[in-house]
Amino acid sequence: MNKIERLSIDSDLLLTFVEIAESRTLTLAAAKLSRTQSAISVQLRKLEDGLGAELFTRTAKGMVLTAAGETLLSRAKPILDELRQTALLFQNPLQGTLSIGFPDDFDDAVLERILARFARAHPAVKVLARSGCTSRYDEAIQSGELDIAVCSGLAHPGPYLLNTDAVVWAASDGFVWSGSEEIALALLDRPCHWRDMPMKALDKAGVPYRIAFQSSSFTSLQSALRAGIAIGLLPKSSVGSGLRILTEKDGMPKLPLSYRSILKSDSGPDDLLDAMEDAIRHAVLPEVS
Repeated sequence: MNKIERLSIDSDLLLTFVEIAESRTLTLAAAKLSRTQSAISVQLRKLEDGLGAELFTRTAKGMVLTAAGETLLSRAKPILDELRQTALLFQNPLQGTLSIGFPDDFDDAVLERILARFARAHPAVKVLARSGCTSRYDEAIQSGELDIAVCSGLAHPGPYLLNTDAVVWAASDGFVWSGSEEIALALLDRPCHWRDMPMKALDKAGVPYRIAFQSSSFTSLQSALRAGIAIGLLPKSSVGSGLRILTEKDGMPKLPLSYRSILKSDSGPDDLLDAMEDAIRHAVLPEVS
């Protein structure tokens, strides 16, 4: 039997390790785990001996992760999260149907993480998902057409904030503008802030422009930008390969932040709504895992 086969890294050891890493002291970690300090010290030593690596450096300011500890922490959190999700499958599994709306300015990878996480944890729930303009999502929540939605907007949503994303001017990697000629502009052709914001910003800055492309889809807008026929606005997180960000140094006016919020129906199934909100927040904000 080789070392890997003998190695035992159970979830209890990983949980203790993560609590120490986050608390930075054995005393606080022991209190959170309702154990004695000596007990978690023994667990930490067992984990370090099993891995053959020192995970923490003890300093006057507390327990500091070593390079090996940082590596383990990046793996331990997803492992513990997956174990929790697996356990939920056998504890009063959720059932029913949930309708949800996502903004189409979401990064595809984030949307995939949300749906995959929820599907793994709650396979008996039927999810009806849509992606598109969020300007009517509030109305859809009120009417019962949607149970939960992620909305984008320029106004801070107060306690419902999910995250923020900078709005940026995007253009193809090879885009060149002299700063004096009329600029070609790509717009989203739908009633929302994404359509009006670029024109208002350019008008205010006195930058001449012409509308060269219009579409109701962010995907089509990104294609037009990559083709180099125009510039346009995107969430910073959506600026992928083939595109670059234009700034004030390029002669472009400053833009506001875009806020994303979670809206939930008052009449929706609370257990399903809470489960989907958890999946959304974990996918968008991985540090909460």
